[in-house]
Amino acid sequence: MAEHVVITDESGEPNPYLLGVYAPVQDELTAGELTVIGRIPTDLNGVYLRNGPNARYPVQGRYHWFDGDGMVHAMHFENGTARYRNRWVRTRAFEAESAAGHSLFTGVMESPKGNPFGNARGLPFKDTANTDVIFHRGRVLASWYLCGSPYGLDPLSLETLGADTFLDTLNGDFMAHPKVDEATGELFWFDYGPRAPYLRYGVVGASGAVEHCVELDLPGARLPHDMGITENYAILMDLPLYQDLEAARQGRYKLTFDRELPARFGVIPRRGTEVRWFEAKPCYIYHVVNAWEEGEEIVMDVCRVSRPAPSGTGSPLSRMISYLKLDARMYRYRFDLRTGRTSEAYTDPDHNTEFPSIDARATGRPTRYAYNVSVADAETNLFDGLVRYDNRTGGKETYSFGPGVYGSEAPFAPRDGSTGEDDGYLVTFVTDERENRSEVQILDASRISDGPVARILLPQRVPLGFHATWVREDQLR
Repeated sequence: MAEHVVITDESGEPNPYLLGVYAPVQDELTAGELTVIGRIPTDLNGVYLRNGPNARYPVQGRYHWFDGDGMVHAMHFENGTARYRNRWVRTRAFEAESAAGHSLFTGVMESPKGNPFGNARGLPFKDTANTDVIFHRGRVLASWYLCGSPYGLDPLSLETLGADTFLDTLNGDFMAHPKVDEATGELFWFDYGPRAPYLRYGVVGASGAVEHCVELDLPGARLPHDMGITENYAILMDLPLYQDLEAARQGRYKLTFDRELPARFGVIPRRGTEVRWFEAKPCYIYHVVNAWEEGEEIVMDVCRVSRPAPSGTGSPLSRMISYLKLDARMYRYRFDLRTGRTSEAYTDPDHNTEFPSIDARATGRPTRYAYNVSVADAETNLFDGLVRYDNRTGGKETYSFGPGVYGSEAPFAPRDGSTGEDDGYLVTFVTDERENRSEVQILDASRISDGPVARILLPQRVPLGFHATWVREDQLR
């Protein structure tokens, strides 16, 4: 089976995010009758989907890991059988480049002045929809990390259904990590941009239309990535990481982390217009674990990054690699709605873990368990295992993929008739860099240290990527 591997970008330097376990694949496959080691549980029914960057054409200029075209890989489980499928996310930019037969865009490390178009709010970069996948109202939505169009996908065929405008009510963009409340059918989102209004917050109702949208005042352009919700509130972020405006005027993309500014968290009623800001120590946050209410307090667990700015003064490529390297710890905030005070502390100060997931049925409600990936001590981002955190006992359980083997975000997949947050499985794509092959591993969520109950060998390598989701069989119906 042919693979297209881009060895270098136009800088001439070997770029590790185009090599080995990251190297893009070009084939779109559908495959059943796969080799299974162990036994696929018959009470695991649904589909596991994972998004990620997959460069289709040699890039113009220097390649950034976030530049690759979105490709979703999926494994559908049904009554003890499994079927693999992968498809490109056919965005507007993907279709334009397909028609041209070559790349039309530069990436985020180059000047975007020649790019044919950008996103709705004025950011002139290529929207690849390569970052996250969530399920809402019968379709999967693929999103982009810098705010773009949410692209609808059929969860089984992976056919791109087009940019979702939510019944022609979405006016603007859509951030990388919207939140779905399964209890109400609502979807919560924000967008941001280089021009005022710098932040907008909205709610898509169970009707499928945007039913609430409000502009929020910020002191300048920021780069928020995620948010939290509780039963009554949404939590937004104003963090001291932002684009260097002078560099932007020169056509360069440079980030500044200002340690003199606090991190701010905006608590707003779900359908409210007035936001209340809580201050905390400066940091950056890529991903929220979950948030909930305890009396008059809001609790929010996150993976907190204390050093988000790139270190060193080497080549642009080395600075990019430094900037991308995740160094995050599990952290808890408490926002007291009576006093306006913030309390904050590490819940695991030692383990570098990220890409968290929970039982999606409990989003916005108190949760006991979180399932994270363990970040390897390596030059690039490699996930070398899984970690299960127990909020009740403070304990954690770990599983290592083994030497030279790296996995993906592993969302919780409830078993049929599941009665709890660990009554089910974790599913993950795993790639062995030594053998250049991939598989799917299924672990019992209540005993991840036991290792996989089943391994399913795949017909092609799955490049390392970003976020994943689990869609239950009852949701597919």
